[in-house]
Amino acid sequence: MGKNSKEEINVGSDTMTLGTKAPALGDTNLSGQLEAIESRIKWAMDAILTAQQIDGHWCYPCESDATYTAEYIFMARFLGETPNDDIEQKIARYLRRIQLPDGGWSLFKNGPTSVSSSVCAYLALRMIGDPSNAKHMVRARDAILAAGGAEAVNVLTRIRLALQGIISWDATPAIPVEMIFLPKWFPFHLSNMAYWARTQIVPLSVLSSKRGVGRPHGIRIDELFHCPPEEVRLPTRAPHQSSLWFSLFHAINTVLRLSESYKPAKLCQRAIDRAVEWVEERLLPGQGLTGSSTMSIVALLMFDALGYPATYPSRVLLREFIESQILVSAEDAYCQVSMSPMWDTALVAHALLETRDPRAEAAARRGLEWLRAQQILNVRGDWAVKKPHLLPGGWPFQYVNSFYPDIDDTAITVLAMHRADPESFEKSIKRARDWAVGMQSVNGGWGAFEVDNDDHWLNQIPFSDHGHMIDPPYADVTGRCLSMLAQLGELPATSEPSRRGLDFLLKEQEANGSWFGQWGINYTHGTWSALSALNAIGTSHDDPTIQRAVEFLISVQNEDDGWGEDGRSYERGYYVRAPSTVHQTSWALLGLMAAGAVHHPAVGRGIQWLLRMQHEHGTWKEDCHNGFSNPTLPFYNYHGYYRYFPLWALARYRNLKRDGLTRVPLGL
Repeated sequence: MGKNSKEEINVGSDTMTLGTKAPALGDTNLSGQLEAIESRIKWAMDAILTAQQIDGHWCYPCESDATYTAEYIFMARFLGETPNDDIEQKIARYLRRIQLPDGGWSLFKNGPTSVSSSVCAYLALRMIGDPSNAKHMVRARDAILAAGGAEAVNVLTRIRLALQGIISWDATPAIPVEMIFLPKWFPFHLSNMAYWARTQIVPLSVLSSKRGVGRPHGIRIDELFHCPPEEVRLPTRAPHQSSLWFSLFHAINTVLRLSESYKPAKLCQRAIDRAVEWVEERLLPGQGLTGSSTMSIVALLMFDALGYPATYPSRVLLREFIESQILVSAEDAYCQVSMSPMWDTALVAHALLETRDPRAEAAARRGLEWLRAQQILNVRGDWAVKKPHLLPGGWPFQYVNSFYPDIDDTAITVLAMHRADPESFEKSIKRARDWAVGMQSVNGGWGAFEVDNDDHWLNQIPFSDHGHMIDPPYADVTGRCLSMLAQLGELPATSEPSRRGLDFLLKEQEANGSWFGQWGINYTHGTWSALSALNAIGTSHDDPTIQRAVEFLISVQNEDDGWGEDGRSYERGYYVRAPSTVHQTSWALLGLMAAGAVHHPAVGRGIQWLLRMQHEHGTWKEDCHNGFSNPTLPFYNYHGYYRYFPLWALARYRNLKRDGLTRVPLGL
């Protein structure tokens, strides 16, 4: 194929035209190589600059699986709303488009059929109007029955079915609303759960106590069950749950269910009133409950089940926010579980600053000024239960989520601000640094939102068949916090937080040299973060810890010179190879360059892969999930990742080559 020719590739259902292929790095001298890369950097940079919002920030779509989009339909039917036919037909097209060849729906692109996700998608399509005898619905039914039937769905999906009157509330674990009164020292106190667990459990406890069921809609899905739906009982033990713990909590659940009719009515009502108050304390205009559509839907259903009118201010606030999460295109529509403006803006700033282009630097500065105004300085969120004397100073992930600042977002933002202008952003940096250090757990690591939130036994309760009740420290978040401290000049030799963070990180390295990454898929993401931290604190690139990580990344490079990791690596506990993707290749390259391997042939080949995959309009395209929550819960597809991470990787490669450096002089 000639140097100026074009080629066609299939990405999902779209055919994309690739731009002119870059020359192989060995075909020209270093100056020619960098000149070729320079033009591609400019293309990518221009594409990102055009996406900047008028106030300076960036926010790219955040897609998930079928579950959360289906939940929007369930909400409308529960409330008895008149269907918005245009939106619902577009949602139906979306659900049909992402259906797997075997008829089911997966938690992540090209993953195996998830019975829970599939039941949600099927029920939503039936509610919208797809007949059960349509070919795609028959295929879906067969896939669901082969996966165990609707009786095999997880607890959260069971609750969704109970809310629609399809199964009994007795098929779901008891969630006593009176738990809202438990003292702080009690093991089941809300502060011992991750924020995403407690913000869901509180409104769900009200719905459970009221045995809430929505308006009749006449839709049944009995054909998805191996037994009559009314005979479905509690789920069986999840793989991560021990037999002893499960038996104990199952017995407790039985007692709780039997005692429901004997509970004092006044105590129950007081608990419901307190739960409503708890939820309303955390509601924010434009962001619902925690900036999450799924949390907001549960809260909205709670208000409805309690008889609050549609005009009640909290209901209006929640309903408006949920509607704002629907992303509509000309062809289809889906519901975003959340938006990521803080995360996107901080990461875009890093990529733009790496380009060293004056226009890009000015745009990054505008984005960072926007972030400065979003810093949480006056709200003590749930984290203050364990850190009552710590001043707030973090950033959330969403537009406004002041009760739940994100430690990872905070570290990323501090790193970008310090790189751009440490003097101008000094106050913001110091306040954020102090808060992040104050959120360091006893074991030296950092979680995403919580401190010392590691009571693993909570994952044994019946509600936690997903195993995601807590927010313990993770290697990827810890790596970025350690990078932040190092860039600020706080190294392990003289800084206690830095030393403890390093100790945690070293203990987390896997036998094959990688690190587990909780919030991005997976070992590629965690290894990039850890290598960036080790480089930032000055660890020799010849150190065995770094060399083992380099060997790991090189060993998993694909034959086409890119990198790709499958979402199944979370469930299996080891790296699962997948077709090359833009974000995975970028993470691997950034990790290898942080490890001093910029001259390794694998890096040059990876850079060439990125250049081959770039489109004429400057961006890249991929159709896969890249963010994670839990192997049994929906994954996320951050649509900004395949835009700014490859720009970051290309610009860093050019800079290191041009400057003759092997050590990245930055924390990230």
